[in-house]
Amino acid sequence: MDLIELKNIKKVYDPESNEPTLALDGITFNIKKGEFVAIMGPSGSGKSTLLHVLGFLDLPTSGEYWFDGKLLSQYSKDEIAAVRNKKMGFIFQAFNLLSRTSVLENVKLPLLYSDVPESKWDKMAQDAIEAVGLTHRINHDSSQLSGGEKQRAAIARALINDPQVIFADEPTGNLDSKSGQIVMEIIRKLNEEMGHTIILVTHETYTAEHAQRILTIKDGKLESDKKVERRRSFGEFLK
Repeated sequence: MDLIELKNIKKVYDPESNEPTLALDGITFNIKKGEFVAIMGPSGSGKSTLLHVLGFLDLPTSGEYWFDGKLLSQYSKDEIAAVRNKKMGFIFQAFNLLSRTSVLENVKLPLLYSDVPESKWDKMAQDAIEAVGLTHRINHDSSQLSGGEKQRAAIARALINDPQVIFADEPTGNLDSKSGQIVMEIIRKLNEEMGHTIILVTHETYTAEHAQRILTIKDGKLESDKKVERRRSFGEFLK
């Protein structure tokens, strides 16, 4: 079943100006529930704009976006906010953690905007932190973590509401190769073992090859859409 369906999506910045910018130019594709899809493209190709549209962080100028069987234009502002909070998780290159706040408190942040009883917050956060192997750092401030640990905390935060889809925007961009590999192993686990749909933006071929499918964007257009042979996970190398 399709979780996401885009039909002729266009995004124009400053449409009323003398020099409007066409960031997305007629993008059409579907993503099924449980897929792991990577979006690749050079700088300025439109891949981050596409991720923002997919994640309800920005609205398309024209075209149709269906999410979970409902047209985006049929969602109210409150419904859009609720979908972002309950059905979507976000992982960013810059981590976006509160520096003088513990891992536990950072991971709990999305619950502030949920209807989950506060009595359940600690247990939910602890479970998410355990899922990314960071329990030993749970009471440390995020400023005390390494880059890889910060990204794992950010992944735990994205997991807290058990979202249908996790959007990862250059999640290994600020990491060394070893830390990046650990982060990608965790993201693969979320897809393969926990069933989350993953949509990953990256410029790194090595990172994209963890996905089942790679969409290539160029000049705001979908240049290619191909299934790939997934890079073997570290666990598979050990077998």
